[in-house]
Amino acid sequence: MRIFFDTNILVYVFDNDSPEKQAIARERLRSAVVDGSLVLSTQVLQEFHVAVTRKLENPVTPEVSEEILQNLSRLPILSVDPPLVLAAARLSRVHTISFWDALIVESAIAAGAATLLTEDLQAGRVFGQLRVENPFPVT
Repeated sequence: MRIFFDTNILVYVFDNDSPEKQAIARERLRSAVVDGSLVLSTQVLQEFHVAVTRKLENPVTPEVSEEILQNLSRLPILSVDPPLVLAAARLSRVHTISFWDALIVESAIAAGAATLLTEDLQAGRVFGQLRVENPFPVT
């Protein structure tokens, strides 16, 4: 059973200002890497680099981000292509979600994931065989 990680979950792995979420994100990532269920997309890699180098309160250096990206690139990665972009445009319109979230959903579906880990969509929401899960406790 494949698990697709949205960008925000990966970013928490490196966000020292959110220790509770960081611990959960690290454990989920470790577990998914060990059991071989993790899948990402080129969109996630791109967004990750921007987020960890520019948006964190204590950003990582571009050099460190490149090293992390090199490691992440060894994992299963789905490339975003024009048919996926078109599918995301449709999904965005039909389900009234942002285009970028729709592209994540379509990528997860195309990768054969059963679970999408994200904070950006409603937990429990289902798109075909894909179920959205927020790995963090709701407070």
